[in-house]
Amino acid sequence: MTTLGLAGSLAFAFAGERQLTHAAHGHVLTNVNVWSPDAQWIVYDVRTVDSIFDGKRIEEVNVTTGETRVLFEAKNGASCGVATYHPLEPKVVFIHGPERPTLDWSYGPSRRRGAMVDTRSPGRITPLDAMNYAPPFVPGALRGGSHVHVFSPDGAMISATYEDEVLARLGHTADETGRDLNQRTVEAMFLLPSGEGVRVARAHPRNHDGNYFSVVVARTVNRPRPGSDEIGRAYEEGWVVGSKRERALAFLGNVVALDGREWAEVFLAELPSDLTLAGDGPLEGTSTRRPAPPRGVVQRRLTFTSERKFPGVVTAPRHWLRASADGSRIAFLMKDDNGVVQLFTVAPTGGSFRQVTQNPSGIESAFTWNPDGRSIAHTMDGRVCVTEMESGKTQMLTETTRHPLLPLACVFSPDGRQIAFMRQVADEVGSFSQIFTVDVPTP
Repeated sequence: MTTLGLAGSLAFAFAGERQLTHAAHGHVLTNVNVWSPDAQWIVYDVRTVDSIFDGKRIEEVNVTTGETRVLFEAKNGASCGVATYHPLEPKVVFIHGPERPTLDWSYGPSRRRGAMVDTRSPGRITPLDAMNYAPPFVPGALRGGSHVHVFSPDGAMISATYEDEVLARLGHTADETGRDLNQRTVEAMFLLPSGEGVRVARAHPRNHDGNYFSVVVARTVNRPRPGSDEIGRAYEEGWVVGSKRERALAFLGNVVALDGREWAEVFLAELPSDLTLAGDGPLEGTSTRRPAPPRGVVQRRLTFTSERKFPGVVTAPRHWLRASADGSRIAFLMKDDNGVVQLFTVAPTGGSFRQVTQNPSGIESAFTWNPDGRSIAHTMDGRVCVTEMESGKTQMLTETTRHPLLPLACVFSPDGRQIAFMRQVADEVGSFSQIFTVDVPTP
């Protein structure tokens, strides 16, 4: 390996990369938790591209031998994708689309669910979230679709984004009776101490039971007041776990400025130990009201960016908020005064945020932390990079090729020694995204 220092805060550290998959179809990584706990396997799906939900299998590849194996194959016209690993156990969670889809009930943001497969028993899945599309509604079951299922670091809970099918069917405008709109929000799932799942009545042909108790943990409103901390959308969440709190979820929330402009800010939902208790509304919602957060959930705004030249957290590139392992810093992307997308951090307690990178080129992808908290992996200028969080120095780990990196995932292995990513590869059959890894230089 050779390392060449550059002007400013950039350096090259080309250590070589390894292509793990070679099949003539797409391979798509999720933006976090794609490694098995022992860092030997990488899980992925086989969608054509990330933006089209047409995958039929969840697969994984061994990083040492290159062996691939199918963990699950969807049936009855369903699709599946966006797979992530349990941090401690050989289990994978993913999105499962509707079986036997119809014109009236096809895959969509409010018509999808979570499923789990134990890698020791490929092909057998268990349901995560129960869904209840018609009354009677019951606590622990939601009424829509969940997306990007991610375990908390201790494996005790799962986060996801959520959209409500019951409210979506009522239309996109709220009338004067005060009914709620369907808005993307954040949910948390967990197993009940009794071990019992959530059972729902068969009042709708698409109702189904689930093993996890599900609640909405972000509070949105139909029309946020300009200049307030109210939000009309909550999304791109990430777990925040540290010694000073039990669990929290950071997420992006869309606020409205006094002049009517809308942008995203960083918010935090601190979760109580008991999420089964109703707060100021029913956990399960009603026919016209969205599910309410449990009692004791505290939602706080962490960033205030209205005075900046380019206010708001960027949503392109799409990225998810990610916290360091000790829970002390939440990372996000925002433009500097030159309009370049840079890496920033803010503490879960709020206060001033810190600009980490000062690079001439913008960050192009979602990112993950090294488990040791010292660096973050991302893409920039079509290369996989690592940025040191203390100095802000960015190392480029891969060379630029004529086949682009796909700006979705750069995921550290649990031991911090490798990064998994995707790159487009062309052959005589066509061009497909394939899974690669690159070694992380030692300090």
